[in-house]
Amino acid sequence: MYDELFEAWKREKESMEIQPLPKGFYARLADYVKKISEEKRMLDEKTVKARLLQKEEENVKKIIAKMIKVRYEKIMRVVTSGESVPAATLTEEEEGLYREVRIQADSYQDFLKSILQGRLPKERKPKARGLMVIRILKELPQIIGADMKTYGPFKPEDIASIPEENAKNLIKQGVATEVEIQ
Repeated sequence: MYDELFEAWKREKESMEIQPLPKGFYARLADYVKKISEEKRMLDEKTVKARLLQKEEENVKKIIAKMIKVRYEKIMRVVTSGESVPAATLTEEEEGLYREVRIQADSYQDFLKSILQGRLPKERKPKARGLMVIRILKELPQIIGADMKTYGPFKPEDIASIPEENAKNLIKQGVATEVEIQ
């Protein structure tokens, strides 16, 4: 696992784009760190093997921290530029982080836009986590949401609560509008 981690970190730091990670990468990584810690605990601290495991654990944790930091910074850079991170490059664990960052970036943009238009920003009401309420303007077939659930089919004037990412795309396409919840 150490070699796989090192290679993943090296690819990440050498590229400007987020690099895809194998499925289950973080789960295997967490198991690896746990295994080292447990194995180290079973040994006498003065043995050569215990000292080697201590060094391995320190190195692994440093590489993990650096790799996750680089990936987070790349996610932030993409989001603040108004682009989307290709879904295939994020792990399941990172998708939640990405959604949260996206929500914050959207809030910032809304705030900035309001001030630049000479008006005070609206107080944002908390929404259901990651969902947006929309009104459908045109007939739509079923869609698969960002949360991998099926939504629809929809008829004009239907009201739906769907993942924010999907809702924003439908709004951009002119087939839905956001419903303000008061």
